[in-house]
Amino acid sequence: MDNRRKENRERLTTFTPVYFLNPRVLLGYLADLTIHGGMVIGEKNVETGKQGILAIEFPDTLTDILLTHISVPARVAWCRTDTDNSHQYNIGFEFNELSPEHSKVITAILKKYRF
Repeated sequence: MDNRRKENRERLTTFTPVYFLNPRVLLGYLADLTIHGGMVIGEKNVETGKQGILAIEFPDTLTDILLTHISVPARVAWCRTDTDNSHQYNIGFEFNELSPEHSKVITAILKKYRF
């Protein structure tokens, strides 16, 4: 079975921290996003296959969007050294379960903050 994503990810133009919860640890900052997952740029190598709850904190400037943060179960799909900065990692993750409300929030954010 082909595990490659079927849609293009949208790069974001906002500063968006992403945390693993329990315990709360900064994973990095969101680089791109779809309603199925995204990529985080961080300073730590993360084990592929790791499961956890991700907390994504969108900027407060989203006055027209009700939720500025979401918590969603996710899996680390891959993690590799950033080609531009060997001290950083690109961490790809996929959402395990996304509520309809969170899907609407992500869709609205992608419309407003992509390039």
